[in-house]
Amino acid sequence: MKPLLALLMAGATSTFAAGAVADVAASPACGADALGTSRTLTLKREAAAWGTAQHAPLPGLAPGEVVLTFDDGPRPESTPLVLKALAEQCVKATFFMNGEPMSRHAELARAVRDAGHSVGMHGYRHDNFSEMPAAAQLADLDAMRAAYTAALGREPAAYRFPFLAESPALLAALKARGLTVMSVDAGAEDWLPDQTPQMLADKLLGQLAKTGGGIILLHDAQDQTARALPFLLQTLKAKGYKAVHLRWD
Repeated sequence: MKPLLALLMAGATSTFAAGAVADVAASPACGADALGTSRTLTLKREAAAWGTAQHAPLPGLAPGEVVLTFDDGPRPESTPLVLKALAEQCVKATFFMNGEPMSRHAELARAVRDAGHSVGMHGYRHDNFSEMPAAAQLADLDAMRAAYTAALGREPAAYRFPFLAESPALLAALKARGLTVMSVDAGAEDWLPDQTPQMLADKLLGQLAKTGGGIILLHDAQDQTARALPFLLQTLKAKGYKAVHLRWD
């Protein structure tokens, strides 16, 4: 459940003032009918914060551009289906993984990375930090980072708070470590049960109509999301949205 969310080409390289974002042309799309990845934005490894649910808009995104992000994995029952749907539509995404499943399913975490997707952190156990003492929050961050580096062999660059429940203690710790905080701009409330692909698409399009694009929140740990993703990607294509891949330098 994400309660805060309800508040809611070619060839050139350029740099944007707020956040120093590099814009790099993407690989050719896999076909005219695929959503594809229109381009890649490479963000600095820095203590920035993006996503209009809580922060400034991601710099460098044009109207109609979306960044696909997935939370709560990796999960063997659903993450491979999400990877398959993304591959079929030639879309690159960003996965914010929890430390516990990342440790249990390190091979799947590496498969996400090896498919060309970006990987960030999402808390070790998906706790609500507003209900925890500061020391426990910091211990969770240390465990999350250890799980990430053990699975992927490099330092993380970005973090999304579970439940989008940002806390002063963790915000300060992330800033001190030069980690980017990623919030969201739009989503489908796909953690709610018993939703059809059309219901999810309608919710997502309704939020995108308000924001004009931006960072999309979905969950690869949800079976209904994994099943609906081909339809969601086709719907984004039909409505003229363009997918942008985020990376960190």
